[in-house]
Amino acid sequence: MRQHIAQVGRAIHDGAQVLAYCAWGSIDLVSCSSQQMSKRYGFIYVDLDDEGQGTGKRILKDSYYWYQKVIASNGTYL
Repeated sequence: MRQHIAQVGRAIHDGAQVLAYCAWGSIDLVSCSSQQMSKRYGFIYVDLDDEGQGTGKRILKDSYYWYQKVIASNGTYL
């Protein structure tokens, strides 16, 4: 993601009009292709396993705080 945001910055520098950049998903979710919860994509961890067992508690990952800084800096914090 860091590399993608850097490339967006380069595109803007080269004159591209970029309106927004959005992450795929902010929270861990069940993978549509494999029906697995163990494939974690989000910034927020969900305490569930592939069988649906767990508390369902949401826990902010380190990547959440990193992306928060990226957003606050308009992409300059990478």
